[in-house]
Amino acid sequence: MLIQQDIVRREILRVQDLPGNPSIQLIYSLAMYGKSIGYDVVIEGILHADKCSEMLKKLINDFGGKSYIYYFDKPFEETLRRHNTKLREKNEYGEAEMRRWWREKDYLNLSDEKIIHATSSKEEIINTIFNNQAESKSAKLL
Repeated sequence: MLIQQDIVRREILRVQDLPGNPSIQLIYSLAMYGKSIGYDVVIEGILHADKCSEMLKKLINDFGGKSYIYYFDKPFEETLRRHNTKLREKNEYGEAEMRRWWREKDYLNLSDEKIIHATSSKEEIINTIFNNQAESKSAKLL
């Protein structure tokens, strides 16, 4: 089950990305619903630590240790380049707005958080995720 922060906040609820906005609770509720029906849940988005860390830490706890946390550490220039390839978003907001929203290295600082660096290739990213899950499963089997 894929929960995209932008879809929840911008399209379903149509709210600003401010502290305490209702999309934070809805993301939590959707993830818990997915868990309750046996789905694997992926939450994707720019989830600023100052606004979302409490909810994300609660989710990690409520998923009972079955969570994988990845932070894609891309520089602003790469984020802007990718933004400019998206037809709809490109016309809705630009570089000036993105610079105001940008947070460098906005980690959750959790022991299980894996940082995926800008220099990582697609294959390295896949291997990082696959190996992290394999290590976790083998550790639980012991």
